[in-house]
Amino acid sequence: MTKYLEKFSLKGKKAVITGAAGLIGREMVKALAQAGAQVIIADINDIQGKKITDKMKKEELRAEYINFDITDIANLSANINKLVIHLGGLDIWVNSAYPRTKDWGNKVEDITFESWRKNIDWHLNSYALCAKYAAEHMKRSGGSIINFGSIYGVCGPDFNLYEGTDVTNPLGYAVIKGGVVNLSRYLASYFGKYNIRVNTICPGGVFNDQDKVFVEKYSKKTPLGRMAKPDEIAAVVLFLASEAASYVSGATIMVDGGWTAI
Repeated sequence: MTKYLEKFSLKGKKAVITGAAGLIGREMVKALAQAGAQVIIADINDIQGKKITDKMKKEELRAEYINFDITDIANLSANINKLVIHLGGLDIWVNSAYPRTKDWGNKVEDITFESWRKNIDWHLNSYALCAKYAAEHMKRSGGSIINFGSIYGVCGPDFNLYEGTDVTNPLGYAVIKGGVVNLSRYLASYFGKYNIRVNTICPGGVFNDQDKVFVEKYSKKTPLGRMAKPDEIAAVVLFLASEAASYVSGATIMVDGGWTAI
């Protein structure tokens, strides 16, 4: 008889989460570690990363912070090799880091070529290379790669939501996240013969004490009538990382409260 709850177990699995010190990242660390995985918190936020590590130790969960910069493209391969050696293998890689320049929120008319190129390199190109190098380490025993896209990787933004608020949605974000969606499809096809699954998770807006006007407008436009909670995103990441999703690859999973359904 199939034991379905056991399919969600990550006991003995080795996982790396980039951007793991962030709002959603912290929940992902908790989710994968509670399922039994040994988790690397790969981020550049030393203070927050160490706080998470200490909290996980108190809960007797296996999670460790290591300073890891996905924008250091020239050294990505070597740095990922170090992580894999430290872990003693690699089964799960999650790309959730959100690097961006200081002028990230500029209007389309004010975007410079230098800034545009840097953001594409830091975010889209780094995701692609991290996924490629991670997959190469997974060839022997398979694995799961999860890339973070967005609702704005599959549909255009409603700019009415941002009027009268301090919130915006940059052009680069839509282009990068759209690229991430098809990056996962390509890699799923390419590495499938090695039992490597590659999927994209596309969250809707996650509540983080944003402008009240924005939150109200966003919530009214969403069928479930609210923004997401971080743990609701992490739970889907756990599913994609586990054997419960053993036949899911190349998928784009919308976790948006029905946003893209209408």
